[in-house]
Parts: sequence; structure tokens; C-alpha cells
Amino acid sequence: ALSQLYPCRHCAEHLTAYMEVNPIALESKKSISAWLCNFHNEVNEMLGKERFDCSQVDERWKNGPNDDSCS
Repeated sequence: ALSQLYPCRHCAEHLTAYMEVNPIALESKKSISAWLCNFHNEVNEMLGKERFDCSQVDERWKNGPNDDSCS
């Protein structure tokens, strides 16, 4: 059902194919975050962008940067 949320058919098809090879890790919040980050990095590679450091997921999307730049 996750891939059906994508408005772009091409992206939805890519996500479906990715999920067939890499099933979603639903064991914990940390495993889901890692799975999503790894998928994000695969898309980045396809687009010629830099990979994101998945160890920084919480800092970027949950807690904000350690330098108080979001305060």
C-alpha cells in the first residue's frame, strides 16, 4: 500500500520493485527509519545526488541540528 501513496507512477513502480528485494523492516522505529533512509539513498544515487548519512536521521528530522540552528 505504501507505493500506492506516490502520485508519480514511475516512482511508485520503483518503490514496489525496491520493496520486493528489500522488504520493509518493521521491527522498530529505528529499523523503519534505516529502511526509509536506505531507499532515499538509492533514489539519490539514481539522481546523481550525494548519499545521506543514515546515522543522522534523528538529528535531521526529529531533534534538529546540534548547533541550535533551528531554535
